[in-house]
Amino acid sequence: MATKTARSKAIATPWGGAHAVEQLTLPQRAGEKRFATLVQLLETDKGERMVRFAYTTDGVSRRGPVTLKRRDLERLRAALAEHPGLAEALLGGGA
Repeated sequence: MATKTARSKAIATPWGGAHAVEQLTLPQRAGEKRFATLVQLLETDKGERMVRFAYTTDGVSRRGPVTLKRRDLERLRAALAEHPGLAEALLGGGA
């Protein structure tokens, strides 16, 4: 369910390049459709941190809104325990 990421290739943001420090993946489904939400902790070369939400289909990141149902939010909260950087960025003190 949740994955940790090592320093990755450059990721373009509106504020310049960044790389993923941590990432967790929440698999989801709606009927027969399977997809996943990514929650990524990004960091610029200057050390600024940002959180990015995206969704994937067939392993490819997509743009657009990300929707989490209650059970997905519960799984996100649980997964944050394994991702202290994301927990700090989202919750201001860890999970």
